Amino acid sequence: MTLLQGRRVASVLRLRAPGVRRLVLPLLCVLLMPLAGGAVVVRGRVTDALGRAVPGARVQLIVKGKVEAIAYADAKGAYEIRSTESGRFTLLGSAGGFLPAIGQEFYGGAVDVVSQDVVLSATTVKQEVSVTATGIPTPLQQLTAPVALIQQNRLATRVGVVSELRQIPGLDVVQTGQSGAVTSLFVRGGPSDGNKVLIDGIPAEDVGGVFDYGTVSSTGIGSVEVYRDPNSALYGSDSQAAVVSIATPRGTTEQPLLTYSGDAGTLHTWRNEVTLGGTVHKLDYFAGYSRFDTSNALPYDRHHSSTTAANVGYDVIDGLSLRFTFRDGVSAQGLPNAYDFYNVTQDGKEGDQDLYSGLTLDYRTKSDWHNLVRYGIARKREQANYFGNQGTLTTINDPVYGPFPAYVGNVVRIRGANGYTATGQAQFFSTDRDQDSNRDELYYQSDYTFPKHISALFGFRYDNERGSYNSPGPYGEHEQLQRTNFEWDAQFQGDIKGRFFYSVGGSLQKNHLYGYAGEPRFGVAVVPVRPGNGLLHGTKLRANLATGVQEPSLATEFESLYRQLEENGDTTDIQLFHIQPLGPERSRSADVGLDQNIWRQTLVMQVDYFHNQFSHQLEDVGSQDLETYFGFAPTDPNVFLYGAELNSMAYRAQGAEVALTWQPKHHLFVRGGYTYLDAVVLQSFTGDVTAAMQGMPTENPNLPGIAIGGVSPLVGARPFRRPPHTGFFSVNYTRNRFSATLDGALASRADDSTYLTGLDTVDGNSLLLPNRDLDFGYVKLDLGGTYALKHGFTAFAQMDNLLNDQHIGPIGYPGLPLTARVGIKLRLGGD
Repeated sequence: MTLLQGRRVASVLRLRAPGVRRLVLPLLCVLLMPLAGGAVVVRGRVTDALGRAVPGARVQLIVKGKVEAIAYADAKGAYEIRSTESGRFTLLGSAGGFLPAIGQEFYGGAVDVVSQDVVLSATTVKQEVSVTATGIPTPLQQLTAPVALIQQNRLATRVGVVSELRQIPGLDVVQTGQSGAVTSLFVRGGPSDGNKVLIDGIPAEDVGGVFDYGTVSSTGIGSVEVYRDPNSALYGSDSQAAVVSIATPRGTTEQPLLTYSGDAGTLHTWRNEVTLGGTVHKLDYFAGYSRFDTSNALPYDRHHSSTTAANVGYDVIDGLSLRFTFRDGVSAQGLPNAYDFYNVTQDGKEGDQDLYSGLTLDYRTKSDWHNLVRYGIARKREQANYFGNQGTLTTINDPVYGPFPAYVGNVVRIRGANGYTATGQAQFFSTDRDQDSNRDELYYQSDYTFPKHISALFGFRYDNERGSYNSPGPYGEHEQLQRTNFEWDAQFQGDIKGRFFYSVGGSLQKNHLYGYAGEPRFGVAVVPVRPGNGLLHGTKLRANLATGVQEPSLATEFESLYRQLEENGDTTDIQLFHIQPLGPERSRSADVGLDQNIWRQTLVMQVDYFHNQFSHQLEDVGSQDLETYFGFAPTDPNVFLYGAELNSMAYRAQGAEVALTWQPKHHLFVRGGYTYLDAVVLQSFTGDVTAAMQGMPTENPNLPGIAIGGVSPLVGARPFRRPPHTGFFSVNYTRNRFSATLDGALASRADDSTYLTGLDTVDGNSLLLPNRDLDFGYVKLDLGGTYALKHGFTAFAQMDNLLNDQHIGPIGYPGLPLTARVGIKLRLGGD
């Protein structure tokens, strides 16, 4: 039905009144359009990155690589564009003074009305949108909290995500060994298990927050978002320091796109990856698989991993879509232990099987009301097995339990970055174990965008968590736990004239273990100077206040004082000493920042100051400390406790971040940043100078008068493995078919412990060293490059750790030396 045909119908019906014609003609066109094949209607607003309308902006509707229709935004930035075609569409927005904006591909049916906004950016820095910060897609320029994004192209020559995480201010990545070794992330001094990790919106961390980044492959990763503040207001438990969100890419080409990547390198390293993606009418699909193998540089430390990822979406009807995501990682790595402490590697193997999958139903009405329902699962398995005994069989003289046989390493002389040394033999501990951590989650979100740029969000989350821990032998353990948690959250955000932005929200949680907890968040941002091409044109001030909460992990709950007494039937002491179950770990954060365009929007600076308080943190308190500090001693002579987990640690972490982004030429892009961290322990029972720690001294007899925190930092000292100075830089050069990237990551010395007390060594000869500045600082330089050949082939090379610095990990764990990989990429099909 054309407009002319509609007018003829109106004439036949003698609808002469102008007002009636204006009402009836559009209605007739809509009602009769399906009879003539229909049309897709795409409407929305064209704005700049700060949400201000861009009148007169041109919007082009692209289908099959051709311009199907063109529309122009009105005075309020609104546009409407129509097409008689149906299929996969892309919007191209443009306006004077702005860079062209290519929107996300979408499907439009014969009579569909699709809402798609266009955001134009005047800066040469790529326009980026975050979902993690607010739960609603929001340009980074409108956020009130610090968020960093890792785009897919930055992972082009990488095996995993560890190196790229080091390219974000405020992040310290600690890998206890070589490829495949356990890798932890400390954000702004927070605990390594205090980060919520999402994979396609599905919580991926263990119950209690533990997540290993060392086994995460770059395969099937479209982007990584890092929100550097607590966000329990939106994500509930386990977000007391940050949120890390990993997204799987979608298929976007009408013709199937097949890619293959294969490479080989030093240390018997090889890797193969294949992906397939595309669209078919209402369906989009992506699937990928990779396998990585390396021997590492230590005996018995071979590592291999395979990753499978998939993302399939289907547009059911206008505004309603269904999406299935899947990610499965299987890995195995050696367990060489801290080689520098033994000069012998253990022959062991750890296997990990991690599966994350979700089904999401997404519906958006024509009136900007959006609803989402997601069911997600996480299935995580870990098994550790040791094959035989390494080292030398000897006798350990325990002052309490007497002599007992044990295997120890060779005589070693260890040296810390602080210059202190110790000589001795350390005992091997090799206990087979297997554990699992499972979660089923149902999440519902409803958000609505009101006039005047106001959005409201409501969410409900249900978690069913369960796990187990098993270790064989006469003193083995078998523990099982299950938790059922609920959460309600609400949030309001908006802006006033593109100058003032705000976000306020909170959550109420009902945790199976510790009961109710409420977590608020409040943020504001002000733009006194809008972005422009002149000097210092573009100033944004922001502030964010938030609290975080974290549930104890399954392992710590197994060791809680309440649970141990309960399992032994000791209800008398529970009542006598008012023993309670473990409570939540808590955090409080204040953050203020400045985003400043320095010159023509090609040189941008970000400065942040943060002040974080972490309280009620969990630590293991020895049996003698329980009596010393709490007056607790079991009244039942059959009950003996080696120690227990308590919410007894607190520390403060404050600091500043500076990051610069510079693009002096179209083909040259430079980034750099520095973070200063001032962290100090305020309360710690096991790390107190006077703590006896199971009767063991807190000093090395060969270093008299120096107090040492054997398993926890001392009060007044820094938390372990948080260097006070970290930095990064990246230089990317792209020209014609060639590209090269030089990345640098830097860290100063950090406090730590060898964790080798008298009971861990021969004849009580302690290998403890003073905590201050024990871990070495490092400079890690990586160089990668690609060259596009003909017929879809690309050659690439990646060299890591150019300076051959093997002190990148904590003391005792040598990192990888200089490594190199070369390979090819092949691209077939696509548009």
